[in-house]
Amino acid sequence: FLSTHFCCSHASEERVEAMAAMIAEPKFTIEVDSEHKAKSLNIFSFSFPHHASFHMSWIGFFVSFVSTFAAAPMVAIIREDLEMTKPNLGDAGLAAVTGTIIARVIMGSVCDVVGPRYGLSIVLLLSAPFCFCMSFVTTAAGFLICRMGIGLGLATFVACQFWMSCMFNGKCVGIANATAAGWGNLGGGVTQFLMPVIYKGMVAATDGRIFAAWRWAYLIPGLLHVLSGVAVMFLGQDLPDGNYKLLHASGQLEKKSALKTQMIGCGNYRMWCMVATYGFCFGVELTMNNIVAGYLYDQFELDLVTAGILASCYGLMNLFARSVGGLISDWSSVRYGMRGRLWTLWLCQTLEGVLCVFMALAKESLGMTILFMVLFSCCVQASEGASYGIVPYISRRALGVASGYIGAGGNAGSTICMALFFTSASITTANGIMYMGYAIIAVTLLVVPIHFPMWGSMFFPGDPTVTEEDYYIKREFSEEEIKEGLASSVQKFCNNSHQERAPQHRPKEAEVPKV
Repeated sequence: FLSTHFCCSHASEERVEAMAAMIAEPKFTIEVDSEHKAKSLNIFSFSFPHHASFHMSWIGFFVSFVSTFAAAPMVAIIREDLEMTKPNLGDAGLAAVTGTIIARVIMGSVCDVVGPRYGLSIVLLLSAPFCFCMSFVTTAAGFLICRMGIGLGLATFVACQFWMSCMFNGKCVGIANATAAGWGNLGGGVTQFLMPVIYKGMVAATDGRIFAAWRWAYLIPGLLHVLSGVAVMFLGQDLPDGNYKLLHASGQLEKKSALKTQMIGCGNYRMWCMVATYGFCFGVELTMNNIVAGYLYDQFELDLVTAGILASCYGLMNLFARSVGGLISDWSSVRYGMRGRLWTLWLCQTLEGVLCVFMALAKESLGMTILFMVLFSCCVQASEGASYGIVPYISRRALGVASGYIGAGGNAGSTICMALFFTSASITTANGIMYMGYAIIAVTLLVVPIHFPMWGSMFFPGDPTVTEEDYYIKREFSEEEIKEGLASSVQKFCNNSHQERAPQHRPKEAEVPKV
């Protein structure tokens, strides 16, 4: 028995050593830092694992957006078929973005514990059946339940942003996060013209039965969920050095406690400030995706397809605007450190609120409404990109938790906006948009108190005697955990975060070379 036990233990140790050897010296085709994170983003590259994971993350998020807002451009047909009132439609829109609040919080811990690949893939596959079940809906209640189930797919956003924060260095994490999320959000614009086209095809296929056609149209988003969920599982990789299971087995990655990371994340007030501010950029985007097609259809008496195409202009700004926000955040970080990132977020989001008010005031002119809608959308997306230039630095050990809560804040913001401004029959949609603009400007003031002790805040500089190790290691790890080596990977992150200091306080090797 002892001989057998020794042989099994020895074989187990050999397997662990073999796995460690497999990932000890990974080879990459692009320049990486000490954490093996990519130092640049090339959207045309599919190099494994960095850029392959980049494409898997945005595609998965894109599909969830297409399905979540597939109802919006067909709402005129659906409300007639199901005999739905404005409050019914408002409740269904709320359900689509409210159900995923808890899902996003949970997804943060899932990413911390088992990795973003499993998280993103599983939520796509679990929400697919609700797309297929939409074909059988005959009541407003059934429609609400299906929209809530489909909306759970929006939790893919947390996995998407967590994944990019693990794959890309601080020099490009802003634009990597922004581009992946922006292209994912693009699904909210694409679905505004894609679903009417699919619907028209189904009308032809069903010999003009319009009430059957919108149900059949939902089969396409369901199939996209299944295909993208399987692709993410087999074509992505959790971290530059390998998947979580392999890294846990080799001892190179800490096996995190979900409870401990929740406590660390929830104890950081900066996270809660970002939860609120993100609620009024991403939350506003979700709200507009729900109401803008119907607003144009009713306010300017447009036909369904035209309203859908014009409404798609709002979401299509994700093609570049969110990336611009991330790019400006990265640029301002190079010039001014973290304080530059904070100023970028405040300026973009305050301008977003102003343009939201202007869009409401232009309600008598279709041309001016579209102009202000597009400019408003650009600022919304840029604010989202600037937000996730800051999020990776709020906490390192509880990155998933911070990403999850802040992402959930976006959905909570949409729930608040829909409930306050777009479900009451006594508030016109135009007035609702105006009130939402005022709320954006007010809530964005919460960027002001965000202060990193070593880097500072919008109006106050950081303390040069405080180090990144004080913030990320001594604050988040106990002395025993540090001695056990659990903070060793975080030390590399601290070394790579020196660029967030004010330029005069950066180590010489972190300074930007002069051309």
